[in-house]
Amino acid sequence: MTKGILAVEDEIRIASLLPSATEIVAALGFEARLVGRSHECDFPESVERLPVLTRSRTQPAGSSAEIDRQVREQARRNAAEEALGVYEVLAEELQRARPTHIVTQTLCEVCAVSLRDVERAVRQRTGVEARVVPLAGTDLPGVMADFLEVAEALGDIAAGERLAARCNERLAELGAAAGKLEAVSVLQLEWLDPPMSAGHWTPELIQTAGGLCLLGDEGGKSKRLDAAAVAEADPDVLLLAPCGFALERTRAELPALLASEPWRGLRAVREGRVFLADGQQYFNRPGPRLVESGEILAEILHPNAFDFGHKGRGWLAAGTP
Repeated sequence: MTKGILAVEDEIRIASLLPSATEIVAALGFEARLVGRSHECDFPESVERLPVLTRSRTQPAGSSAEIDRQVREQARRNAAEEALGVYEVLAEELQRARPTHIVTQTLCEVCAVSLRDVERAVRQRTGVEARVVPLAGTDLPGVMADFLEVAEALGDIAAGERLAARCNERLAELGAAAGKLEAVSVLQLEWLDPPMSAGHWTPELIQTAGGLCLLGDEGGKSKRLDAAAVAEADPDVLLLAPCGFALERTRAELPALLASEPWRGLRAVREGRVFLADGQQYFNRPGPRLVESGEILAEILHPNAFDFGHKGRGWLAAGTP
C-alpha cells in the first residue's frame, strides 16, 4: 500500500473522545468510520447517533463557581489517591465499539478525558488493541499540526494537508482584511467564577480579527485574573466565552459578574461593549471551526467591516433580549 493512501480493505474504526477530534475526523472525510464518541461530541449533528463512550464525574449543570469547586475537589482526589480525571472512559462501551483508533488529547483534563485515562482503560479494562492518537495543539500552528497527526494515523496525510491549508487560507484572508483596521483592545474570559483569561490559540485569533488581546497568554493556559490587573487593562471590548457554555448559559451568569467589581467599573461595561460568544461550539474546540471563531471576533470588533452571519447564533451583545 502506498504510504498516505488508505487501502479499501483496511477496516478503520475510530473512537473520538473529545468534540474537536470528532470535528477533525469528520472534516477529514472519515465520519463514516466513527464507532463511538464522547458525551460532549455534538457536531456534526449526525454523530449524535453514535454510542457514547465517556461520562463526567462532576455535575456540569451547576454555576461557574460550583463547577470550579467540583473540578478542584476532583483534582485534589487525583493527587491524593491517584484517581482518574474529571471524565471517565466507559470501558465496556469502548470494548463493544472495537476501535482500531482512539483520538484523545493531552491538553486539559477539565476539557475532555485524559490520555492517562484512555491508556488505562485500553490497557487494563478492555483488551482493545487500538492506536491512541493524542492531540496536543496549544496554538494555531499546533492545532493545524493535529489535523496532520490524525490524518497520518488514518492513512490519508493529504486530507490533513488540504484541511490545514483551507483553514490557514481563510485565517490569512481574515487577517489581511482586519489588519487594515484600527486594532480594538479585548479582554476575553474563558471562565466567569473565578474569572479566567483566554489562552492557547485565542490571543492569535483576536489578533487575526483585528484586536489586541489583553491579559491573555498566547499558547499558554488560562489564568485566574487579578482584579487590579483587570481594572488597569480597561478594554475597549469585554467578551465572555466560557469553556463548555452555550450563549444562554453564559447570559444567565452575566448579571452577577457585571454587578461586581472590577467589572462594573470597566469602560466596556459602562459604554455597552460587552458581548457573549458560544464557547461550547467555537472558541474552546481546537478544530476546523476555530476559523469561525475568528470570524465571530471580527464581527464583534469591527461590525461595520465584517458580516459572516454568526450574530445571534455564535455571539450576541450582552443587552440582546
